[in-house]
Amino acid sequence: MRLLRALVVSLFLLVAAVTAPAVTAAGAGWTSVWTTSAQMPSKTMGPSWSLEGFSNHTLRQVIRVSQGGLATRVRLTNRYGTGTLAIAGGTVAVTGTGADIRPDTLRPLTFGGAAEFRIPAGAELATDPVPLPVAPFQSLTITLHLAAPTGPATHHAQALTTSYRATGDHRADAAGTAFTETTQSWYYLSGVEVFEVLPQRSGVVAFGDSITEGVGSTVGADNRYPDELAERLAAEGIPRAVIDQGIGGNRLTVDSSWLGASAQRRFQTDVLEQPGVGTVIILAGINDIGLSAAGPGAADTVVPVSTDQLVAGHLDLIRRARAKGLRVIGATLTPIDGSPYFSPAAESARQALNSWIRTAGAYDAIVDFDAALRDPANPRRFAPQFDSGDHIHPGDAGYAAMAAAVNPADFG
Repeated sequence: MRLLRALVVSLFLLVAAVTAPAVTAAGAGWTSVWTTSAQMPSKTMGPSWSLEGFSNHTLRQVIRVSQGGLATRVRLTNRYGTGTLAIAGGTVAVTGTGADIRPDTLRPLTFGGAAEFRIPAGAELATDPVPLPVAPFQSLTITLHLAAPTGPATHHAQALTTSYRATGDHRADAAGTAFTETTQSWYYLSGVEVFEVLPQRSGVVAFGDSITEGVGSTVGADNRYPDELAERLAAEGIPRAVIDQGIGGNRLTVDSSWLGASAQRRFQTDVLEQPGVGTVIILAGINDIGLSAAGPGAADTVVPVSTDQLVAGHLDLIRRARAKGLRVIGATLTPIDGSPYFSPAAESARQALNSWIRTAGAYDAIVDFDAALRDPANPRRFAPQFDSGDHIHPGDAGYAAMAAAVNPADFG
């Protein structure tokens, strides 16, 4: 059995090496099983190393895949770098506890066979295929040694899990004792892919803002709604990769240096270029509504956006997704009463956009997250059991309810 597995892995790696382009976000035969959306180096809603960057550091980051495979590769990004990013070395392994890894699973990350490689400013690359069998819902630890000063770092601000930093080269350490600094952001990571001989294009992208990102869920527990949806599909015997492309504070129509490029601007890289994807669920617009008037956040984030502009933005995403052959599911905006975003005007705009999503027939299907989470006694508010406490983000039970509201038949 062990010899058979080795032969199968060798075949996967051979086919992968032949078919996969060297520098790309996509590639024939590969399926995205974990992703995160890149953001500019900036201030964040918590402690972050993005503005200071790294110098003579080892960065250790933990992710969880939504589907398994026999061959794996990691996508690294320098999308918002101002200079070339030098990777002095990297590894991937199955996660142990905290910053520990399972040493028997440790594998080097290479590019073109080289342990040291560079990523030009504005670019990303996929590492060489790695012969590391990965099981569905397995946690992987990706470790990067950054010897030379990086400058400000492309990152994802709210990872909702812990990343670790050590001084010096600790890429091969099994124990995490050297990793004494922590943050809750990801850096330079774009995605993890597994190779499929016969790709199905069955993957699902959850695309949106902090509610898609999972803010309000338990940190480190992988209880975001995309995580819950992947687990539900697997339990029902219809497993699919489900990837999360949410950014906290992100808007459909407005770019921001710290809340991310607008959904319209990042849709190409975060959805249309993802390999193995067949469906996208779009939950977008609540931050455009909430930040149309002075309220939470910095004053420079306030940009008035009309319902007509939001409808036009949704139609733009639908058109582009269909042009790539994707199924497009529209999600209604969840309640905001009790949050800093709430006002009579904001509630009117939310209801107007939800009415359009439900009745216009523009989407292939809809998922009514509003109906799934609202309080029957006061439909403008979350049901108490689904509220994280801030009255705008669900808690763990709310994210489970969102996953339960999705109809798998809508994936086609």
